[in-house]
Order: sequence, then C-alpha cells, then structure tokens
Amino acid sequence: MHHLKKIISLLVVLAFLSDVPAVSAAEPMDEIRDLVKNYYVEDVPDSVLAKPTAKEITEQLDPYSVYMSPEEFAQFSNSIDQQLVGVGIVLDEDVKGIKIISVIQDGPADRAGLKAGDIIVSANGTSLVGQSTQTAVSVISGEKDTTVTLTYISADSNQTMTKTIKRELIKLPNVEYKMLGGDIGYVRLNSFALDSSKEIINAIQKLQGAKGWIFDLRNNGGGYVSAAQEIAGLFPKTEYAFQLRDKTKQPEVYKAIPQKVHFTEPTHILINGYSASASEMVSASVKEQKGATLYGQNSFGKGSMQTLFPLSDNSLLKLTTAHFFSPKGMPVHKLGVTPNVETPEGGELTASHRDQLIAEFNGYQKMPALKDVSTDKIFTVEMNMKMNWSDLKPDNVQLIQLGGNEVPVEVKVADEYKMTVVPKNKLQSKGKYMLVIHPKWTSQSTKKMQTGIYLEVTVK
Repeated sequence: MHHLKKIISLLVVLAFLSDVPAVSAAEPMDEIRDLVKNYYVEDVPDSVLAKPTAKEITEQLDPYSVYMSPEEFAQFSNSIDQQLVGVGIVLDEDVKGIKIISVIQDGPADRAGLKAGDIIVSANGTSLVGQSTQTAVSVISGEKDTTVTLTYISADSNQTMTKTIKRELIKLPNVEYKMLGGDIGYVRLNSFALDSSKEIINAIQKLQGAKGWIFDLRNNGGGYVSAAQEIAGLFPKTEYAFQLRDKTKQPEVYKAIPQKVHFTEPTHILINGYSASASEMVSASVKEQKGATLYGQNSFGKGSMQTLFPLSDNSLLKLTTAHFFSPKGMPVHKLGVTPNVETPEGGELTASHRDQLIAEFNGYQKMPALKDVSTDKIFTVEMNMKMNWSDLKPDNVQLIQLGGNEVPVEVKVADEYKMTVVPKNKLQSKGKYMLVIHPKWTSQSTKKMQTGIYLEVTVK
C-alpha cells in the first residue's frame, strides 16, 4: 500500500471525462487484473476480473475507472490543463443564433475581430439559428490548423459579417481575477492544475487592498489532489484538506499545505451543480473549518478519487482507489456539498457580492429598494435640511453593479436640499446595483451626516 499512497498524493481527476475506448491490440491484461484486484476501492468479483478486455472489466466498475491509450491520456491531461483546439470563444444560446459570451484574449477569434455580443448565425454554411450550444460547438470545433467560416451579426454595427478563422491549440486561462466594485477581490479557478495555487497567489497579490474575497469554483470539475491540498491552505482556519478511505475503509486525514499568502476574511466560495471532485474537497473542508462561506447550489457529488497507473505498453489505467470525505468524515459521494447560502442558479455571484458590500458598509442605514428602474435612470438624493454642497466629492457616492464594477457617476447639485446622481454609462437591463452614499457631508449648520446610507437597485 505504500506504493499506492505515493501515487494517490499526486492525482485526482476531472469528474466529467467521457468513457474512452480501449486499445484493441495486446492489452497487458495480467497487470490490469492485478491492479483492479489490489487497488480498486471495492472488492471485484472473479467473474469481472476474468473478462477478456480492459474495457469489459472497467465497464463493470464505476464510471470514472477507464483504460486509456497514450493518446487518450494526452487528451485527458490537456482537459485538466485547460488546453483545447478551437477559435477561442465562449458561447450561449440566443433567439437569433449562438451568442458569443466572451472571447479568449489573443485567440484566433479575437485576432479576427469577433467580440462578446456578436451572434453567430452559421458555421461552414450550417445554420445555427435555433440550435443548441452543443450543436454549435460540434460544427465550429475541429482539428488544429483547419478553418471554419463564421457568419455573424456584429454587436457593434448590427450588420451581418463573415470571417474565416483558423483553429488553433488554445491554452485557456485557468485562473481569472479582477477587482469588483467596492474593492472585493474576485478569483475564478477553472481546473485544479498543478500550478493552480501559484496562479491564485499571484492573483491575490495583484488584488492587494481587497476588503473581501470571492473564490469561484462554479463548473469546476476537479483536477489534481496536490492542487486541492495547496489551495485549501490558502484559506484562514483551514488546517486539514480532506479524509480518504481506500478499500480497507480506514480513514486517513490529509493536512492542507500551508501557503505564505492567504485569502483574508470575509471570504466566500461559489459552487453549483457542476462543481465536482477536487472542488468539493476544498469546499467541504473550508466549510467545515469555517474558513469561508459557501454560496450557490448543492455540488455534483463526486466523492471518489482516481489514481493513474502506467502500464508496460505505455497505456494507462485510471482507477478509482478511494473515496474522500470532509476532514471530520462527512460524506461527499453522491451527496455533494451543501452551500451555507443557497442562491438561484446564475445568481451566486450577485448574492455573494451584495453580502460582501453590506459587510463592508456595516452600520450604514439601508433605504427602501428601487425596483424596475430604467436603464437611463437618474437618482435623486434629498436631505431634510439645507446642505453645504461645496465640499461634495464624486467618490462620496458609489454606484456598484453587483457581480461587476463600479459605475462612474456625475454628482450634480439641484438645490440646497437636493442633488442628483447621474450614471455616465447606461445601466444594464436586468442588472442589480447598490447605490452607496458615504457620511462625508455637512449641513449649512455644519451638522455632519451620522451614518452612511445604501439602497439596492434593480433594472427592468
């Protein structure tokens, strides 16, 4: 078992790997049978071990145990490391076709001039109007160095345009980060790759001055166990990473790997039904040790861990060798991780950002919300006494889009009692905002504002 533990410390893999075909020629069946018998997380009947091919054996195990040729393993490793062949666009369905949600910086589509908001109506002559994103991906994707011709409606001009773009190997950003309005640091991890903790530390350092943190694990299917241990060490109060139980059923608790840089409190983690495997390891551990608050929906429920066994013919056997639990033994497999704060699907980030801002403006008075305002809304602030507006500064008022950035505003004096807040950009339809007025002003009798105020705004 010592050999197994050395390998276990290195790997756990994506939850959503599709079943891959076995190589038909000269599979090392004796090796495969010995590994399954000795290391698979459950006892396997002799009738299964007697099957003539690796595929027939692994089909009788769980969905995550598969036999891979060297080529199939290379594809699998690329999926963890966020590499793919394509034109570099993220898509969503739209009534007019397939909408581009984002464009990978410096990718083929970006260089060709495509932008977020463009709507693709056909690819290589195949109409995508009324089609699913899965259909669109199957048509737009293809082999490296081949081309695809996209016809799309430009978001800028509303004109129909056509571009022929070469498909390339694209390295997707595994860690994305930005400072949200109100100085809330946002870090998204797409996969638990080997260098993920270093990339997250870099993001934390780049976002110095953050007053709270949001760590996004939505749609993150997992990755390497070592990455999960390192990332758990980024959270306050989190001493342990997870508990493993192999076929002996004996629990073994693994510590988080301490890091020199940490998320500071308050910290939120976002999860959803597609957060799986290593994402659930970190979420369960941090929740249990109160290192962060979880927002979202119940996670996927993949509490099994796979080990990669190299075989004598250079193929590999990916085998489920353990189940993982929270450090104190709470099960994850088939149950998932329950968030502290349940939100609607798609509303995780706005709910988390809202609560981060409310914590930041602790003691401010909450005013009645404004609902269904127009995209060109002008806000009027009226005081109950004559004000000294001469010291009025623009940063005394903040309009923050929840889940996004601060909106620049112009503050204008209307009269001695009243001033207006004019957004310099139109508000986003269906968007949610927070208007914050800081206690920096005085009345004409030099009476100071006692507390700041905030109110929530929704746009129709």
